[in-house]
Amino acid sequence: MNILTEQRVVRPRSVRATTTFSRNRFEIAMGSLALLYLLLFAGIPLIYNVVLSFQQVDLMSPAFFVRPFVGLANYLDVMSRPESRIVVVNTVLFVALSLVFQISIGLLLALLFMQRFPAASFLRGLFLAGWIMPGLVVGAIWKLVFAGDYGVLNHLLISAGLIHAKIFWLSDPHFALYAVIIANIWLGVPFNMLLLSVGLIGIPAEIYEAAKIDGAGPVRRFFAMTLPMMRSTLGAVVSLGAIMTMQQFDLIAALTQGGPANSSQVAQYWSWQLSFQTFEVAQGSAVATVMLVLVLIVAVVYVRSIRHETTA
Repeated sequence: MNILTEQRVVRPRSVRATTTFSRNRFEIAMGSLALLYLLLFAGIPLIYNVVLSFQQVDLMSPAFFVRPFVGLANYLDVMSRPESRIVVVNTVLFVALSLVFQISIGLLLALLFMQRFPAASFLRGLFLAGWIMPGLVVGAIWKLVFAGDYGVLNHLLISAGLIHAKIFWLSDPHFALYAVIIANIWLGVPFNMLLLSVGLIGIPAEIYEAAKIDGAGPVRRFFAMTLPMMRSTLGAVVSLGAIMTMQQFDLIAALTQGGPANSSQVAQYWSWQLSFQTFEVAQGSAVATVMLVLVLIVAVVYVRSIRHETTA
């Protein structure tokens, strides 16, 4: 009996040890495959792009890894061009205005859908449906909205008496950038609403009930309680939104292609034009590398925000 009892006790431990070892090997294998995937399809292209930005590249040598080293010459060349200042200003405006309105409208919608009213779930789903559409499709839709001769926006504004002549939103240098920003705001609002809704759900309802008993109104509760308690969530949303906005390419390609006269040109699209339209691959890589550094900085801020929110 003792021997049998010992065997019964030992066997489950052996099975558990074998199962744990197998699970660990499986996790290591999956992690190694994910790391290999990132290295092949993200790491190597990024490293290759950075190397290109420090080399002299012509149409006969883009496939070679070893080329003449020119240091910061490509970066200085890009910064000395007259359009570089326009690109920097446009990129800052594009990112800043997009984030301000995406987060503001997203937060208002998140607060709205926190309330209970008929068809709330259905309407929330409609907002999210716009976000899952490809950027080129969204650009095609907004191209119809902004069209000068037959556009929906001009028709509504003229009917309301707000303007008396048609505005060519996408071909007028004064409006082209802001038209792209409006389309990008529309595209990004549902994503921000979704993230901010998660943050609002995490705030205990008992705190609001106590504030109501103390006589705090909705505006005071929002500024004194909601915003401070969502500081980490807002930091993460701003960081992630900045990364996504700095990578936005499809809308610009569909709406303005950086024109007219570079009035809507931003860094990410300029990098593509330099590399694949004028075949200045090294200069395009230099612009892309600067954007990469900025994205990495914002990514570090995002990771810190997520870590702070997790430990809070």
